[in-house]
Amino acid sequence: MNKKDYYEVLGVSKDASATDIKSAFRKLAKKYHPDNKETGDEAKFKEIGEAYAVLSDENKRRQYDQFGSAAFDGGAGGFSGFDPGDIDLNDILRSVFGDVGGFGGFGDFFGGSRSTSSTRARKGRDTLVRLDLTFEEAAFGVDKDIELTLNDTCEVCHGKGGFDETTCDYCKGSGYVVTEQRSLFGVIQSRTACPRCNGKGRSFKTTCKNCGGTGQERKKKNISIHIPEGVNTGHQLRISGKGEAGVNGGPNGDIYFEIHVKESNFYERDEEDLTIVLPITITDAVLGAKKEVPTIYGNVMMDIKPGTQSGTKYKLKGKGLKIPNTSRKGDEYVVIKVMMPTKLTREQKKLFEALDKTELEMNSEFKEFKRNL
Repeated sequence: MNKKDYYEVLGVSKDASATDIKSAFRKLAKKYHPDNKETGDEAKFKEIGEAYAVLSDENKRRQYDQFGSAAFDGGAGGFSGFDPGDIDLNDILRSVFGDVGGFGGFGDFFGGSRSTSSTRARKGRDTLVRLDLTFEEAAFGVDKDIELTLNDTCEVCHGKGGFDETTCDYCKGSGYVVTEQRSLFGVIQSRTACPRCNGKGRSFKTTCKNCGGTGQERKKKNISIHIPEGVNTGHQLRISGKGEAGVNGGPNGDIYFEIHVKESNFYERDEEDLTIVLPITITDAVLGAKKEVPTIYGNVMMDIKPGTQSGTKYKLKGKGLKIPNTSRKGDEYVVIKVMMPTKLTREQKKLFEALDKTELEMNSEFKEFKRNL
């Protein structure tokens, strides 16, 4: 997929509202539609259609804003997949301008003379599902079985909506009627859906009672999904072809799982890197020590250097989270917190008093402070 700036294609800002995006597309669609003999441009028309298909869809726009073009080519963390070839500009035009005739008389862009909106196969709607994970599930990956209720093909009528099919005698089965109307570019012949059969070109003597003539029924489905290691809140996973049933034999839609990860009570996360705070005694800080440090892969031994200050940060390379769909891992950072004693025995107090009478080597920051007194 070409790396395009969809906002630039439509001429809108990145914080443009849905209304602004729709308005920009309407203006450009009228200008570049191939039926416009003066400014029509088929390639440009397809390009603005692709941009609108992404930016008008809340789900796709969020992915695009987060990952750019990589969200739709299997890169980055979008995991969604997107094929411009799946875009139906006829559907887009109808959603923006109403039926074909409402677009100033333009006919179907890809329809040919015999296809109609109501009879052609169309992909089912996509479904967005929030998926909550614990920190551990996100860190190490997990397999989930999710139960969803979706529109599926009616088992009784097999998606047709009725029985004893007959051909519409008004449109002779074509599903459309040809009319003439005045448009932005003069009088143009256009096709509109047949008012008798609503563009289907057929009717049924008996309507299916199971689905009420829709051809679809609500069903519970169990969807299995594998969550890769290292996902984070905002990542999306796509299950292709498991969404709602298509229309007129079209393919099922897709299911998008949007990940939400519960924060850890122990680790602070920054993408694939982790940070923990390690408390040590003042003796450990002064003399140095070996400390057992927890990581998500098990405890490791770490050397604390003599004279370590509170706030010192140590790095444990490769002990962070795995970067999804790669073999690389982040790091774990250990921040030292020197714990000062709040109560001293008489003997301990004497030891500190004796230590205070000796000449201790202070760090440069303390020396600079003393000089400025």
